[in-house]
Amino acid sequence: MQELNVDVAILGAGTAGLVSLRQIRKVTENFVLIQDGPYGTTCARVGCMPSKALIQIAHDYHRRSLFDQSGIRGSDQLSVDIPAALRRVRELRDRFAGGMMRKTEAFGKRFIQGRARFLEPNVLDVDGQIVRAKSVIIATGSRPAVPTDWQTLGDRIWTSDTFFEMETLAPRVAVIGLGVIGLELGQAMARLGVEVIGVARSMHMGGLKDPEVLDAAATAMGKEMTLWRGATPSVQAEGTAIRITAGERSALVDAVLVATGRHPNVDDMGLETLGVALDERGVPLYDPGTLQVGDLPVFLAGDVNTARPILHEAWDDGSIAGYNAVRPEPTCFKRRTPLQITFSDPNIVAAGAPFDSLSDGAFVTGSERFEDQARAVIRGDNVGILKLYARPDTGELLGSEMFAPAAEHLGHLLAWSIQQRLTVHDMLKMPFYHPVIEEGLRAALEQVERNLPHTQRQPDLAFCDETAADGLC
Repeated sequence: MQELNVDVAILGAGTAGLVSLRQIRKVTENFVLIQDGPYGTTCARVGCMPSKALIQIAHDYHRRSLFDQSGIRGSDQLSVDIPAALRRVRELRDRFAGGMMRKTEAFGKRFIQGRARFLEPNVLDVDGQIVRAKSVIIATGSRPAVPTDWQTLGDRIWTSDTFFEMETLAPRVAVIGLGVIGLELGQAMARLGVEVIGVARSMHMGGLKDPEVLDAAATAMGKEMTLWRGATPSVQAEGTAIRITAGERSALVDAVLVATGRHPNVDDMGLETLGVALDERGVPLYDPGTLQVGDLPVFLAGDVNTARPILHEAWDDGSIAGYNAVRPEPTCFKRRTPLQITFSDPNIVAAGAPFDSLSDGAFVTGSERFEDQARAVIRGDNVGILKLYARPDTGELLGSEMFAPAAEHLGHLLAWSIQQRLTVHDMLKMPFYHPVIEEGLRAALEQVERNLPHTQRQPDLAFCDETAADGLC
């Protein structure tokens, strides 16, 4: 078979791979995109989008619990048709994934379906087709990690890759792992009437590090599903059911959703031929600023590098890898402020510096609870807490964790402010309407300001500048 010579070979047609092409095509059209496995990004096919569709359905059904107190009668007559709900999720999933598939197919001959294996750093074997590339981007993604002995339970073991293909839901489900996937799908199933046990080896949930926020989340989530935290779980078949055990606790369930992490798709790719060290997962060591593997023309982008398994981070990875793949020398890029959202209800959000990365005495805090926050009370989601962390000398905002209503929006405001290196004084000069959830953020900012040493309070308004051209002064 004739060899194919290209400037760049991209391995993986997911978010990172497709975004890398935006940078590559500014320089060259001589590329090839190689995909092994199903089309469509992880987000559109088995991640962000179908999970949010199910969460929305579960949230809509759950709202019936507030109807009676609002004078809306007949909520006890409502029911959920789970097979129909799951069909709707798949319809939306197929819509989102279909758009990504059409983008992939539009590349025509520059798209190859097959498994790529390195023969040399610049030479790939794609199911017998030899591809020589000046640069290679590895963006092959990841897959759910399931312990080998659990796999013997067959289709009673679910993962995020199989969950959205279910025609219905089992009446009793154990969710192992209380990170983003476990909490989101666990709460959604519980709200749809499934008896859910959420199990975690550690006491952590949703990536939270702040003990006060973690306690608020655990208390609220524990009212919707049973939580077993702090013990390593085991599962075994018991007739047609599954026995799950964690420490001294044990129960029978009908299925287990495993959400304990993901494994990078690097198997049998010939990465040993690159001549660089591989980590314990088989991923080659790389520069996190340039994404370059060693000093090779090879770049690692997206979930496969195991650093930031979040879509917007994979997007940035693709931009960095694509930019560097078509230039003689790689450029180091500064990453955006960290932002992570769990779409539970209320949301769990972390923005900026994690709580456990801050040293004692190096920050001051401010907080606001939402039990009596006016807009949250009206909405009926008045639960949770927002915590802020700021520098004691300047008041510069460092980070935040929250389990709070509308936290997906509050988290963006905070991440933007942190990236702009705003102080709490700067933020308090911003407009806050009434009544809105954002007033809870203002209350937390005011508490931070009060906790700053040697602070001289000023009105939360900017001083008038007589030279301003806006005519207001």
